Amino acid sequence: MNYWLLKQEPGTYNYEMLEKDGRTVWDGVHNNLALKHIRAMKKGDRAIFYHTGDEKQAVGIVEITTNPYPNPDEDDNRYVVMDVRPARSLKRPVTLAEIKNDPKFKNWVLLRISRLSVMPVPKALWDEILKKSEK
Repeated sequence: MNYWLLKQEPGTYNYEMLEKDGRTVWDGVHNNLALKHIRAMKKGDRAIFYHTGDEKQAVGIVEITTNPYPNPDEDDNRYVVMDVRPARSLKRPVTLAEIKNDPKFKNWVLLRISRLSVMPVPKALWDEILKKSEK
């Protein structure tokens, strides 16, 4: 299993909406590096649902429920999507400030390429975020 982070503006679509919907197609990604990450995803992988904008915090865990496939709403097959479902909300959101203040995260892509909407999460950092959410 691989671990990922998926960013979304909560005013557009947030974790509570995903819980209500039960599943969604993760679409709208056009950045080449983010698309490369989506193409590397597999059914069964897990991802952190991260609210951007004013919140800037990890709020939940989602399960990738399909392998990536071409976005049916695009004319170009390089734009891929995958389906996700909510796994669980975090007991407590983990803020970007907390992540920035922890030296374990200093080289993570979230801090180096802040506008990237889809990125891998190394297992050690995944575990650390979950640990922080329990405090």
